[in-house]
This record gives sequence, structure tokens and C-alpha cells, in this order.
Amino acid sequence: MDGLDARLFSWPMNLSSFTMSDNESTTIDLINELKWRGLLKDCTDEPGLKAHLESGTRKIYAGFDPTADSLTIGNLVPIMLLAHVKRAGHTPVVVMGGGTGLIGDPSGKSAERQMMTAEMVQHNVDCQRPIYDAVLGSFAGPDHALLDNNEWLSKISFIEALRDIGKHFSVNMMMQKESIKERLNNREQGISYTEFSYMILQAYDFAHLYEHEGVTVQLGGSDQYGNILAGTDLIRRQTEDREFRRKEAAGEDSSFIGYDEVWFGLTAPLVSKADGGKFGKTETGAVWLTANRTSPYAYYQFWLNSSDEDAANWIKVFTFLDQATVEGLIARHSENPGKRELQRTLAQEATTILHGQAAMDNAEAAGKALFSGEISSLDAQTMLEVFASVPTTEHAKADLSEGVEMVGLLKACNLASSNREAKEFLNEGSVKINGEKIDIDTKLTQSHLLHDSYIAIRRGKKKWHMTKWA
Repeated sequence: MDGLDARLFSWPMNLSSFTMSDNESTTIDLINELKWRGLLKDCTDEPGLKAHLESGTRKIYAGFDPTADSLTIGNLVPIMLLAHVKRAGHTPVVVMGGGTGLIGDPSGKSAERQMMTAEMVQHNVDCQRPIYDAVLGSFAGPDHALLDNNEWLSKISFIEALRDIGKHFSVNMMMQKESIKERLNNREQGISYTEFSYMILQAYDFAHLYEHEGVTVQLGGSDQYGNILAGTDLIRRQTEDREFRRKEAAGEDSSFIGYDEVWFGLTAPLVSKADGGKFGKTETGAVWLTANRTSPYAYYQFWLNSSDEDAANWIKVFTFLDQATVEGLIARHSENPGKRELQRTLAQEATTILHGQAAMDNAEAAGKALFSGEISSLDAQTMLEVFASVPTTEHAKADLSEGVEMVGLLKACNLASSNREAKEFLNEGSVKINGEKIDIDTKLTQSHLLHDSYIAIRRGKKKWHMTKWA
């Protein structure tokens, strides 16, 4: 009996529950946990999967496309699925698409992707690694595994791909996939054989992981369900082939091929906004999962600025807070929505999971400083993050030696439309420099510089302008 056949009939019998910490005795039932969080949409066999998870410690994977040197917040959902896998005592497996990234998934694309070089794909794979480590390493549990599918896909010859994998796929079935059908029906867009074949490669990932790594479950967003089904079907067909050959070699009756299916697929619904807008998009662009693309402060603010309805849904998806805590938060928020406890807790928890406690504390302090106007205590990097979206103008530092009058500067910064209006603002005491109130006689000097280069001007409660002096 080869390795695959042995796994079909002799799985380890460890209980699949995991105690979170010394002060939390609740164990995690993965299926029910995903259900109450709204993270379960499709499942190939829910009763079978539940029994499978309860009867042993399992390896469960999700794949990620390295189209950029970071991932966006939409990619966080399958990472959170893997985190719940770990919380339930199973082993999460991340498959980075170093091989499939050279091809490109046509799902959700209206035109052919621009091909990336092998070096570009590898660079993106390497840059994404810390994201998985941050989220999956943020709590105790089984170690997670990071695998690159280029390790096995690059070793398949074209003949092997056609003979041993492609023979199991029906072109008729593949053409029914929505992303394929849409592209085929639009002559201007079309689809290449390369992208058409992507489904085969993703399906082979599951088959390879099943045979060589003992992975039995694939997770993903609901847009990946067709590819996941292709993987379970490939495993089934290859298992039938192996069982047929084994019986023939053993001289057994091969007219009936019997085996227990121990492979499963599960998806989560795609996250959306209550107002119909696209999740993870802001005025400044996409929300990314690395600090060099989206700072911890901006990440914190994204969650903090969510609507009441979105926050009530997202706190289930993007935090590890238990059901009783979440329901309590939602109830208190309903009684006093102006307090925004729900949004603040969501921002705190989500930012801590991805960036760590220190970064979250810094982001929260920066937000409070911006609200109060007391910004002089912020370090240079945090200050620039806080004011990244604030209008900025550049000025000559040499001018500060003689003192810069505020009336002209307010006009130059579009904080006043005329000299008269500028004087009114100054006389009313509605202008602050770096959080300190000034009057019409105040002149800016080098003593006002923050970090030797910046002066922040605030007019009223919300109108900010950053000046850079060089």
C-alpha cells in the first residue's frame, strides 16, 4: 500500500480541540466558530468535515496569489480562516503561489494579466511571508507551515501535466466557470490557454498536498469554490486510479473501487460594505497588510471609521473576540452609538493582530494627539503618518530666521481667503501651531520646528495644514 493509500485508512486519532490560554477554558469547534462569525458559505460535505475534524489533528491550507509585494485587506479573510484552524488545534498551511503566480488566476479579471518575471514573483512571495507569520504567530497553537507551490509545480514536465493531470479535466466543465465563460464570450478580451489552465494548477496543488503533506482541507473565498471543487475532484480521480492499480497488482477484484473520501473544501463569503461600496478601498487607495504600504495608524483609522453596521459584522470576521464579548459590545453600542466603543474595539483588536500591541498603542496615541491637537510628543515617523493625508506646502527654512507672519502664511496655506479673514481667525484664537494657541502678533521661527523640518497649523477643530521647511 503506497503512502496515499495508507493515509486513506489510518488517520491519527488525536482530539481536535485546543485550549486558548490558561485563563480561557473554552475549546474551539471550528465549524460552529466559523458559522457564528459569518465565515462559512460553501462546504463540500459539512457533516463529513465536522466528523473529520473531531477525529484527529488535521492539516488545512489556503493559497495566496503573489501579484504584489504585499496583500490587501481582502486577503485577510482566508488568513483569518487559517488562524481559526490553529485556534481549533489543527495545523494551518499557507501555500504561496510562486508557481501559479507565474500564470495568473483569471478569477475576477476582465482581461489578461500582465506576466511577471520569475524574479518579480519570488520577490513578492518573500515580501508577503511576514504577513502570515504576524497573524498566525500572534497566539499559541500548532506551528503553521509556509509552502511555495513553485517547489512542486516547476518539477512537472509538460507531458506529465497533460497525461497525468489534464486527462482528468473536462474542457466542457472548465468552460462553465464564470470567469472563463465571461472572457470567452467577449471577443475583445478573450483568454489565453495559459490562464485557461490555471484551474488545473490550483487543483494539482491540493492533490500534491494531499498525497505528500497529508493536507485534507482547502479553504478560500467563495470566488474560489470552483477551483476548490476541481481540486477535490482531481484527488478523487487520482485516488480511484491508484486504488485500481493497487487491486490489479494484488490480484484483487478491480471492478469495484471503494474508499473513504477524506478531502474537503470550505469557503467564506466575500466581505462587503453595508452601503454597497467596495471593501478595503479608501480615498487614498487600497488598505494593505504591510506597514510600508499602509501604516499602522492608517490601518487603525480604517477600522475606526467603519459604519455601525459594518463594525458589527467586521468585528466577528477580523478579531478573535468570543461570541459573548462581541454580542455584549454590539448591545452596548446600540444603547450608546456615539461612544463608538464597537469601532474602537475593532480597531484595537484588528491592528494588534496584524501589527502588534506596541504599534497599535502608537496608532491610538497618534489618533488622540491629532484629535486634541497636542502633536509635539509624536515621533517623526508617526507624525508623518498622521498627517499623510493632510494638505502640505513647502517653504524656505531661511525665512524663519527673521520670523514669518501668520496672516500671509494662512493665506498661502489656503487656511484663509483674505488678510481680513486671516486676522479674524487669529484674533478669535482659532489658530494653533503644533497644538499651541497663537495670536496675531506671533511670528514663526525655527523654535517652532518639529523634528527640525515641520510646523503643523490647525484652524478651528478639524482644519489642518502641514508646512515643511527646507
